[in-house]
Amino acid sequence: MTTRSSYLCACSSLIALIFLCLAWELRLAPVAPGGSWLALKCLPLLAPLRGILNRRRYTYQWSAMLILLYFIEGVVRALSDHGASRWLAAGEIVLSLLFFAASIAFIRRPAVVSDGD
Repeated sequence: MTTRSSYLCACSSLIALIFLCLAWELRLAPVAPGGSWLALKCLPLLAPLRGILNRRRYTYQWSAMLILLYFIEGVVRALSDHGASRWLAAGEIVLSLLFFAASIAFIRRPAVVSDGD
């Protein structure tokens, strides 16, 4: 995986996960009718967004650990929920794993250092 493809995969999966969390808890399968406060779970995903878009290596490092919380939530809800919520949880699992893999691939690439040209 190239640096560019890992960057694009990380950006797109993070943005998709933010929208999935919002749609899930506000419209598609909320815990309570009319939406729930669980939609606020997308707020921690907004914290690394700027750093991910700006290719900051440190942001990739700590957000790779943050995304594991969303993986865990997806697994728990995929095993305990029913109907549409189960499929949305599966989507959360896939997106969080994509982000994690892309972040690790991005981190493992050597940093490009300019020689002052």
